[in-house]
Amino acid sequence: MSTSVGHGRHEVPEEAAPPQGIWAEFKDAVALRTVALIVGVLLLQLGFVLSYVGAFHAPTPKNIPLAVVSSSAQASDQVAAQLNVITGTPLRATVVTDRETAERQIRNGELSAALLVDPQGTADTLLTSSGGGVSVSGAVTSVIDQVEAAQKRTVTVTDIVPLQGGDGRGLTGFYLVIGWLVGGYLVASLLGVAAGARPATPRRAWFRLIAIVPYAIVSGLGGALIVDQVLGALTGHFMSLWWLGALLVASAAAATMAFQVLFGVIGIGITVLVFVVLGNPSAGGAYQTTLLPPFWRALSNALPNGAGTDAVRRIVYLGSNGITGHLVVIAIYAVAGAAVAIAGSHLIQRRSLRADGTQALA
Repeated sequence: MSTSVGHGRHEVPEEAAPPQGIWAEFKDAVALRTVALIVGVLLLQLGFVLSYVGAFHAPTPKNIPLAVVSSSAQASDQVAAQLNVITGTPLRATVVTDRETAERQIRNGELSAALLVDPQGTADTLLTSSGGGVSVSGAVTSVIDQVEAAQKRTVTVTDIVPLQGGDGRGLTGFYLVIGWLVGGYLVASLLGVAAGARPATPRRAWFRLIAIVPYAIVSGLGGALIVDQVLGALTGHFMSLWWLGALLVASAAAATMAFQVLFGVIGIGITVLVFVVLGNPSAGGAYQTTLLPPFWRALSNALPNGAGTDAVRRIVYLGSNGITGHLVVIAIYAVAGAAVAIAGSHLIQRRSLRADGTQALA
C-alpha cells in the first residue's frame, strides 16, 4: 500500500503590487483634505502675525476726549481750538465750565483727561485717568507736554483715577477676559471633538448647551477669585466680575458650538480667527481703542474680547458707567450662538433623515 504525496506541486506566489512613484506615494500618505487643513492653519498663522503686528506696530492717538477748563472763557475756547487742529487730530477737546465737572466726567469714563489752564500764569494742570487706560493716559500726557513746551508753559500731571496696586500696567482685566474666553471656546471644542463636531440630534445640541452653563458659572467664579481674593489684582468688585466672566465664557462657548454645527471641525479654526486673530489685538488691552488703527478700532466693541475688556475696566475703575452696551454685545453672542447651534442641528437631522429615506428607496 503506497501513499502518493504531491511533491511536484508548488504554490504560485501572489503577484507583487507594482511600485508606486514618489508623487503617488505622497498623495496616498497625505490626503487632499489634510492638505486643505494645513493650508488653513498656515493662513491662520499668517493672519495672527498680520493682525497683531498691524494693530500694535505704530500706536497713534486719535480723537481722545479731553476737556479744557479755565476761569477765562476766552482762554478755554482758544486752547481747545488749538488742540483740535493738531496734525492727525490726536485729541478731541471740548470746553468744560469747572474742574468738578471735568473730574466727574473723567471718573465716569466720558473723558480721558482734562487740561486746567491758568490764564494768569504759565503753569497748567493735566488731570488723567490711568485706570481708564494707561496707554491713553500716556498718549495724552505726551501730546500736552509737547504743546505746552512749544508755548513755553509747564504742566503738572495728576492721576485722579489711579490703578490698583496689583494691576500692573492695567493689563489684569485684559488677561482675565482672554482667560475666560479661551476656556469658553476650548470647552465647546472639547465637546465637539469628543462626540462629533456636529451634534447628531437637536437633543444632543441642547445637552451640550446645558453642560456649558455650570462650566461658565464655575469659570467666572474661578477667575474672579483669582484676581480678587488670591492675587489682590482687582479688588472690590467680586460679584460683578464673577457674572461678567460667566457671560463671557457662555458667549465664547455658544459661538464656538454654532461655528462647529455650521462648518464641522473647520468651525474651530473660525473660532480661533474670531476670538484670537481678530479679537485679542482689537480688545484694547495693551493699547486702548483710541490708539489702534481704524480696522481694529471698529472691531473692538463688536467682539466679546473688546466688550469684555472695557467692561472690566469700567466696573473696576469707572463706577460701572457705560457697560450696558458691552453686556448686550456679549449676550448677543451667547444667545445667537445657542440659537444657531439648535437650528443647525435640526437642519442636520432633517438632511440625515432624507438621506436615509433616499437610500432605503434605492
